[in-house]
Amino acid sequence: MTIPRQADARPRPADPRLEELTAALLATLDERGAEVARHVRDRVAFYNASVAVPADELTASCVENLRFVLEGLARGVVGDPAPAAATGVRRAEAGVPLSDVLAAYRIGFRVMWEHVIAEGRERGIPADAVLVATADAVVAHDVFTETMTAAYNATLTERLVHREAERSALVETVLAGTLVDRRTLWEVADLLGLPVSGTYVVVAALLPAPGRSALLGIEAELARLGCRSAWRLLPDVQVGVVDVGTLHVERVVELLEGDGRPRVGVSPVIDDLTGAARALELARLAASAAPVAGGVVRFGDDPVGITVAAGGDVAGRMADDVLGPLDALADAERYTLLETLRVWVDVGGSATKTAHRLSCHANTVRHRLRRFEEKTGRRLDRPRDVAALCLALEARRD
Repeated sequence: MTIPRQADARPRPADPRLEELTAALLATLDERGAEVARHVRDRVAFYNASVAVPADELTASCVENLRFVLEGLARGVVGDPAPAAATGVRRAEAGVPLSDVLAAYRIGFRVMWEHVIAEGRERGIPADAVLVATADAVVAHDVFTETMTAAYNATLTERLVHREAERSALVETVLAGTLVDRRTLWEVADLLGLPVSGTYVVVAALLPAPGRSALLGIEAELARLGCRSAWRLLPDVQVGVVDVGTLHVERVVELLEGDGRPRVGVSPVIDDLTGAARALELARLAASAAPVAGGVVRFGDDPVGITVAAGGDVAGRMADDVLGPLDALADAERYTLLETLRVWVDVGGSATKTAHRLSCHANTVRHRLRRFEEKTGRRLDRPRDVAALCLALEARRD
């Protein structure tokens, strides 16, 4: 770990008075470290209320902190900050808030400086000689603090990444349906903060790019609604189990439909996590049926689109069979016919509404529909042919 201040430090000429002062302080280092530890426990609530940092460990840490500053005080140099890094790692592992660690450091530095001044006065060392070392001591304190903070943050980041990886793996076991033992399922659900039984939906959101979250911050947003959830990022999709609780599913869907959302699918409601694997399959199909520009589809809301998504190559071949005869037309006419058919389907088969949407006469719409019938041999007054048309249009929508 590189600390610029340490690299740039230059030793001052030795001052016998400061060497005498620091030698006296180091001779009683254990007692002074214990005093700093008592002050820290008295003034920092976390250290007073928590057993995360035992008293002997806190005292040992305070002793090392004082040694670091005092050993360089007489010479005006910054020593090895390794103890600071070790402290940062231990405090992060113990779960001590960084603000409380820094507060303890400030208390320790203040108490130490009170001891320096008192010892200097008792030995008759002029104040100006003590003040010469003040700037060096402040630099040493800053180096120690920065080193500790860097180690703390690095350790915390590593722990968070590891914890998220573990949580993601647990979500995978639930959604993969590999847990057949109910006791094991209960244990996994407990670790995820979810009940085994409840009111669930599974969500699948297609990724905008590989490895890029589709629903950034969604777990926190759902938590604000009172919904617990657990998520996993897969190569092509972000998946999650959402405990809807007493909230209506529509409220969750509204949240998922926020601005800039990708293609999202929502499964039917399940009441037990043993059904999560099948629910994920249905959520994936619903996501595939969502508009290319983005949007949310609940499984069952768009049976035509979901059927096409499930059909794969079969749907494409069926679309070629229904709409293929139009490919022989000029591009302009083909485009006009397909646009008219799409609108006609969207408005429920009304020529009048289609004409209004396309800004043309209803007879023009009827003419185009007859043209489709002539070219394809399919009748728009036959339900099976209309169903085939709807599937074909869905399969070719992009």
